[in-house]
Amino acid sequence: MKSKKNELKISVAPAHIKENPLPQLINQRIELYPENKRRPINKTIFRNEYFQLTFNTRDQSMAISSKGDLVYSAIPYDTARNYIQRAAIQYLLHPAEARSYIESHKENLEKYLMLSLFQTTHQKVTEDSIEVKQAYQAIFKNPLLEIQILGRLMQHDETGPLSANLAGKFLFSENVKTGIAGYISEYLAFVVQLTQALPLMIDGQQVQLIENTEETLIGLNYSTDITPGLSLLPQPLKQSIQAALADSNQEMLSNTRPLLRSEYGAELSRLRENYVAHSVRPDNIADHFKNVHSNENRNLINVISDIHAKNGELPIVNRHFNLFIGDISESRISDSEIKGLYVIGGHELVDSLPQEQDQKMEVWDKWRPYFNDQWFQELMRDSDEQWYSLPLGNHTFYSSIQTAIQHRFPKMHVLNNEVYTHEGIRYVGLTIPVVLIERKKAQQEFILRTLKKLLKDDYETPIVILSHAPLFNELSMLSPQSSAYSNQYDCDNADLEKVFQDYPILGVIHGHHHIPASSRRFQKVTFANRQLFVVCSIYSKINTGFDLSSLLENTSRP
Repeated sequence: MKSKKNELKISVAPAHIKENPLPQLINQRIELYPENKRRPINKTIFRNEYFQLTFNTRDQSMAISSKGDLVYSAIPYDTARNYIQRAAIQYLLHPAEARSYIESHKENLEKYLMLSLFQTTHQKVTEDSIEVKQAYQAIFKNPLLEIQILGRLMQHDETGPLSANLAGKFLFSENVKTGIAGYISEYLAFVVQLTQALPLMIDGQQVQLIENTEETLIGLNYSTDITPGLSLLPQPLKQSIQAALADSNQEMLSNTRPLLRSEYGAELSRLRENYVAHSVRPDNIADHFKNVHSNENRNLINVISDIHAKNGELPIVNRHFNLFIGDISESRISDSEIKGLYVIGGHELVDSLPQEQDQKMEVWDKWRPYFNDQWFQELMRDSDEQWYSLPLGNHTFYSSIQTAIQHRFPKMHVLNNEVYTHEGIRYVGLTIPVVLIERKKAQQEFILRTLKKLLKDDYETPIVILSHAPLFNELSMLSPQSSAYSNQYDCDNADLEKVFQDYPILGVIHGHHHIPASSRRFQKVTFANRQLFVVCSIYSKINTGFDLSSLLENTSRP
């Protein structure tokens, strides 16, 4: 990882290994574990006392998971595990950059520590108090806590400020009770041992077989130099990892005793049952924290969505060509200079309407045709709960929304079921503000009619399709493991699938599901007997956009 000062590069890569017959190495590993004979999908290919690496035969992906007895955190509903695992690997490989990343957040950390001390002692202290200074210095005295802080800050920058259980997350005295240090110790020992035994690349969340991927993650593998971070780890963990480097079959030693369900299960269950989060929504406290990252990028074709800007300003700067994939504003933001394409999301609908307190009747005149429509009344009353009553994307209401957005972004082309050609690529912008599962048939018929109308008889010019909500599951970045996933949202329109067979469609871009950028921003999928890319780039402090130009260059034309 080569990074600028105060900037930690988060790796992003496709989630799936390229589809082909199982590599011989994987088959050999599957044969080593007898229990695989009764497991049709998730096969064990490597394990130790606390962790295992499994291979999913259905989508040919690999995943590291902790075995049943190991507890990641005693903090209920702690969602930072993947961030902390990635932080552990980045710390092992690049400790100087990791520390620089933490130090760049000093002002934010002091705020977190001040709030943590208040949660613990019920005494108010200032951010420049001796107590806060001591707690800040304690972070750098314990590498396992430093790794956790790094992970928490990565989560902060990607999903928003944290508010629940801050003491256990930021204060050494409370953190030692959570068991996370023991988890990190066992995790690091496992991944080092694993990469010495198999040709893998691991970034802390994703695992790829190096010899069978189209591109690799930025992370740990058998050839990476871990000397910089290894020298900083606690001595027992350091010795354990060194033993693994010498012999991949060497039994690993525990550095910090992990938290086990067999010993603390009942206590942890009670803690979860009686848990009161006292948490605050990240967007409600974001203004209290400093953004330490630059809001400018130089992507040539910059893809971004779901900014949900609430302060009246566009938080990104890009002087090239942008693809805004909906839900950009919740505060009527405008920008007279930004260029590119804009498709309509759900939040644009309410954001484009006059303010309720505006009593001038002429301001509401162009919206008057919809006053008697139930979906419009429900949208005005409670938009967050009524998205699914919206009309399909060929409704005249969306033309009014398009006009309102166009006025605020004069150099953007707002595509409302329209096509625009840029540098030899036809971008088709479809108005699909939300996922309409119950009206899937009508939705897909609308998509079919619109594509046929726009694409006509041009079977030569490459095409990229833009829509806020994904077209359907086969062309969506949403994981089947997500609570928002519905297997009913698949494509069951054969004529629509044939459009993807007949026309030179390179890929699709969507937003809507708020998939963290570090999870992945694109993947290659097979649909209609063709390889397509799917892109989803959600705004965060550490993601001001994804550069589509490199993906276009590396995508073969049909």
